[in-house]
Amino acid sequence: MPVRPLTFRELLDVPFALVQANIGALVRLGAAGLVLAEVFVMAVTVGVSTLTEGSDDGIRWAAVLSTVLAAWALRFLLRGATVALGLADVAGRRITWRAALDRMGSSGQPMVLFELPYTLIWTATFLAFALLLDAVPALGWSLLVLLALFGLPFIGRWRARQYVGVPVIFAERADRATAAGRTKLLVAGKEWSLTGVWLAHRGLLLLLMLPLLGLALFITDFSGTRMWTVVTLVTSVTLLFLAFGEMVESATRVVAYLDVRCRREGLDIRIPEQVR
Repeated sequence: MPVRPLTFRELLDVPFALVQANIGALVRLGAAGLVLAEVFVMAVTVGVSTLTEGSDDGIRWAAVLSTVLAAWALRFLLRGATVALGLADVAGRRITWRAALDRMGSSGQPMVLFELPYTLIWTATFLAFALLLDAVPALGWSLLVLLALFGLPFIGRWRARQYVGVPVIFAERADRATAAGRTKLLVAGKEWSLTGVWLAHRGLLLLLMLPLLGLALFITDFSGTRMWTVVTLVTSVTLLFLAFGEMVESATRVVAYLDVRCRREGLDIRIPEQVR
């Protein structure tokens, strides 16, 4: 990718090129993570089903909660790996998935501490809506629609303020506090632009999700609507969608990090040797 200030269109396009450039490593990590995550979800769900003697509520909540935990672990793996691979690719030193995991090892703790508050907020919000939809569906769906229509831009701006935190941790070997301060400084004045990128990618991912849902319905047509078939399909499609979305978003974070550093710190400026 070009190391220079990028246009809005390039901020949308270049992350896909960055994913494509490292597709081999990402597919290996993503496939392994998906298999382990789905095995975990099904093991927990079957275990709860056995303990509750096949209770529908028990199975439903076991599937939901285990999928949330598996999705968090899968996103953490792919976020760190994608950022490590992307930064190395930009520096002209393409690395393997093993090297990406090694770099995650040294940056894992500050990354967990940096992401944990946002994860807890998103998880609590998701579970609150899940409970509300289960108890009062009409109210739950109404609030969800209102949030989607009027709240997403402000949620996006809130996320944009810390959008490049993980690349800062990897590229600058920063701890959680330093990364938080650095990312606020770097994105100052660019919050709404990054919010636009955040919203555009989510709209695109929703469009890409439709074929996955269609595939799940197609498989259900000839496999029947047996409970375990449906649980496996729904959780697998959800995890697959989240995995792809995380790769794209993490690549976007790398691209945004380089863009804001070029704009604020002149990262793209090369000083001739004789001038130094």
